[in-house]
Amino acid sequence: MPWATCRGCRAWTTAPPAASISRPIPGRGSGRTRRRCPALPAASGPVTHRVTMTVTDKKVEVAPGVIQTLWLYNGTAPGPVLHGRVGDTFVVTLVNKGDMGHSIDFHAGSLAPDEPMRTIPPGESLVYTFTANRSGIWMYHCSTMPMTAHIASGMYGAVVIEPAGLPAVDESYVLVQGEYYLGAHDGGLVDTAKIAAGTPDLVVFNGYANQYDHAPLPAKVGDRVRIWVLDAGLDRATSFHVVGGQFNTVWAEGAYLLKRSGTSGSQALALAPAQGGFVELTFPEAGHYPFVSHYMIDAERGAHGVFDVTK
Repeated sequence: MPWATCRGCRAWTTAPPAASISRPIPGRGSGRTRRRCPALPAASGPVTHRVTMTVTDKKVEVAPGVIQTLWLYNGTAPGPVLHGRVGDTFVVTLVNKGDMGHSIDFHAGSLAPDEPMRTIPPGESLVYTFTANRSGIWMYHCSTMPMTAHIASGMYGAVVIEPAGLPAVDESYVLVQGEYYLGAHDGGLVDTAKIAAGTPDLVVFNGYANQYDHAPLPAKVGDRVRIWVLDAGLDRATSFHVVGGQFNTVWAEGAYLLKRSGTSGSQALALAPAQGGFVELTFPEAGHYPFVSHYMIDAERGAHGVFDVTK
């Protein structure tokens, strides 16, 4: 596959680290288990979703042979995708099992942040309840200062709230773009000087550099594929593009730019940090279709993957 390695990544022949390290096989990391966005079950009215988000510290492989200490929601970076409809209520219990204070901020909710978004020390918990009154793919993240270090250490994720009447598709995926500012040694903490300088080592989809080059996302010729995209930042915008594909539906920050158009199309979904949307396309023939952030330096830093399209 193209671009099998990325800037800042070691060779694939790097010896595996100690067994105590959380080391996913390339393409089988936290993002692989979270890549699909399955259809919501039928419901006669608003649903209440009860979720526990547990914060832990963990040494994680973020690119082949590259280990960092991350601060995580439910053990993964990004954290779990929450999925619902307008009108649904989310009751989130945040449990801090980390070594420092942490918090959580859901952009999908509209409420005073004083209590639910407060920082809690290790060993404590809080309950954060919000109702999803508007559709979107919304970011959540730790808002404890320095916020940049907490987000860059993996404390972010997506809430997908579907717009009313969203048509069914054959395949649906979620891609969350994030950044890593690698510490000076394996297993180290985020490098805050690199954050201040705006020089990420890796820009990735779903927490691991180039993972979907090594485990491509499957699709079939003629099937309609929806791709939800969230730019979690910190600072890098994205221009999401599928090489060889054209979008006939583009929905960005709550509004359709195109809606299943037969005569016009789009080549990229442009998002600033903390913005999201989705695109839809069909693949015309079998083959391998790379997808990238068309900020090309970031594609070379790891924001790259492949759709494996079969008949």
